[in-house]
Amino acid sequence: MRLLVIRHGESEADILHVHEGRADFELTERGHRQAEAMSVYVAEHYKVDRIWHSTLKRAAQTARYLADKTGAPLIPDEQLMEFGNGLLAGLPYAEAAERYPDVNVPAHRSVYEQESRLMFRYRAETMLSMLLSENNDDMTVAAVTHGGMIGQLYRAFLRLPYDIDYSFWSGDACIHEWLTDGEKRTVVRANFCPHNI
Repeated sequence: MRLLVIRHGESEADILHVHEGRADFELTERGHRQAEAMSVYVAEHYKVDRIWHSTLKRAAQTARYLADKTGAPLIPDEQLMEFGNGLLAGLPYAEAAERYPDVNVPAHRSVYEQESRLMFRYRAETMLSMLLSENNDDMTVAAVTHGGMIGQLYRAFLRLPYDIDYSFWSGDACIHEWLTDGEKRTVVRANFCPHNI
């Protein structure tokens, strides 16, 4: 199976410099252009069978461009949402740092009404399992989601420990292409941005 993991385009939170997470911002005008350009590229280079997407606006809007260009059906799933950042959602960075300083807690616990690190990883593991088991081996499937979730999906895909200190960068409306063949898993491309916007 071919899996295209795609980050949403630029959102309003990106230019407001606020914590996004579960804050439900829409795409900017630039984000709409990025999403459309990415979708044109995907439609020209892949035959997409299904598009799974986060239910947050910025990802859903990006996924709609992809559906319009490829004709593939949309499948919304809340498990693809970004990290549940609780009380930090929508707050400017400086204000959040002052009101809610970093606290070191065990992986199964959380602070400030956030989800725990283990729950975040569990969502990614569940989502990846669904993507791999509910689609045929000869299909190309897209998952439109968020930077933090993409990082967790990488850890799940590569079978890495939940607490490993690796980063997986995702630009606006950029593509990560993965292949599975039985137990073999291959990263074909990482953070490919088919636009200059």
